[in-house]
Amino acid sequence: MTTLNRRDLGLLVLRVGTGAVLAAHGTQKLFGWFGGGGIEGTAQGMAAMGFSPPRESAIAAGLGEAGGGALLALGLATPAAGAAAAGAMAGAVAVHLPAGFFAQSGGFEYPAFLGFTAAAIGITGAGRYSLDHATGHVVDRPWVVATAFLASALAAAAVVGRRAQAQDDAAEPSEPDA
Repeated sequence: MTTLNRRDLGLLVLRVGTGAVLAAHGTQKLFGWFGGGGIEGTAQGMAAMGFSPPRESAIAAGLGEAGGGALLALGLATPAAGAAAAGAMAGAVAVHLPAGFFAQSGGFEYPAFLGFTAAAIGITGAGRYSLDHATGHVVDRPWVVATAFLASALAAAAVVGRRAQAQDDAAEPSEPDA
């Protein structure tokens, strides 16, 4: 008789909780659910935060959160799901960074926590109570972990770097016409 494994049960609870929070945030961006702005409202917000192109940034953030969160909750393609969610949260951290660490001051505490948690689950794996386990870990291989996190890190660095450059360019005084 199989007994419940506490470690796998803990991973299940962590995956489902984290995945549900991320999925809810992503559906706000993509569909306007739970009081969100949908694609158009999120695109306007992305533009105001300095992300370019704003519509594509809104879609990418929404997919990273909703898709990554749903896959984390299911325990399917867990390395890619964790990497996608962590990458999306890296963008959110960049936005909140100037306000400091704590969330009550508008800081990056909350998105950093979600990003680190998603990354940890992606690296650790979904555990026994997951679709990855049920499918024989077809998409949960060491090379998938490395590839997913490398791709996510490169994409996040490019997006955050482009945003920082645009903010620097906007802050520079323009040259007077001669």
